[in-house]
Amino acid sequence: MRRTRSDCTVGTFEKTRGLPPGTVRNPDGRDTRSDKKIGTIRKEYEKKNK
Repeated sequence: MRRTRSDCTVGTFEKTRGLPPGTVRNPDGRDTRSDKKIGTIRKEYEKKNK
């Protein structure tokens, strides 16, 4: 499977993949906002794991 575009939002990602809303979560366990971009999530993950 191809890598998801960075400018795709979480809501669109869940919808296109057929995932139920709330599948993508923040590190503390809460739902991620649906208008948050995949690129932002990647940047936060890289910053945390360096």
